[in-house]
Amino acid sequence: MTKDFQGKVALVTGANQGVGFQVAQELAARGLTVLVGARNWQRGKEAAQKIGTGAHPIQLDVTDGASIAAAAQRIRAEFGRLDVLVQNAGIFSTRMPSLGLSLTEYAPLSLASSASLDEVRAVWETNVFGVLAVYQALLPLLRQAPTANIVNVSSAMGSLSLNVDPASPYHRMFGPVYSASKTALNAITLSMMVELENSPIRVRLASPGFTRTALTGYAGFESVEEGAREVVRVALLGPDDPSGTFTHWENQTIPW
Repeated sequence: MTKDFQGKVALVTGANQGVGFQVAQELAARGLTVLVGARNWQRGKEAAQKIGTGAHPIQLDVTDGASIAAAAQRIRAEFGRLDVLVQNAGIFSTRMPSLGLSLTEYAPLSLASSASLDEVRAVWETNVFGVLAVYQALLPLLRQAPTANIVNVSSAMGSLSLNVDPASPYHRMFGPVYSASKTALNAITLSMMVELENSPIRVRLASPGFTRTALTGYAGFESVEEGAREVVRVALLGPDDPSGTFTHWENQTIPW
């Protein structure tokens, strides 16, 4: 399996910790050259050193146009193309960590009536606009690969079909901060899918599930290893595999 991916170049955003780190580690283990994207260069460097062979740090703040442009220029200069783009960088809340709140304590602050508009803007800046900005900057490099994969990391919390149902486990948690940002991400991803549907670039959404990471204050049911599985699986799919999908482990469809 490893030899099939030798020579391929992947970028994982938000890869210095959590699911992103695990995805980067697993891609490197399969023989890809992996660019470990991190807002903080030192943290990215430390993460790449932990991963070892095949991992290289790259400074990338998805909310900073200059940072995105510099990352694109470096990839162009060093590799000339990009085979896999995993858009994992994301934030759940700005207030929950700053106030030291648990997920349960934070929930009342994220309702439509109580959500901070500043927090909504900050979360959407990373989870929605950042994804689109990185896509626009790196699409020319993805077009240089014979075939390429884009994986945008989403969540069932953003599924309108699921969350309109009162029986959904996320129904009471649906709000304008994180959940709606993932709904918007799904819509942005659909626009990418439509744009590229007749190209050799495949676009997919994948959910790691409710993982125990810093994103949710380490609340969750799944380990980072479990959360990374579906992201890695779809990142490594071939050009003849289905595109335009929204799945969680293992290849289970999430309704839009």
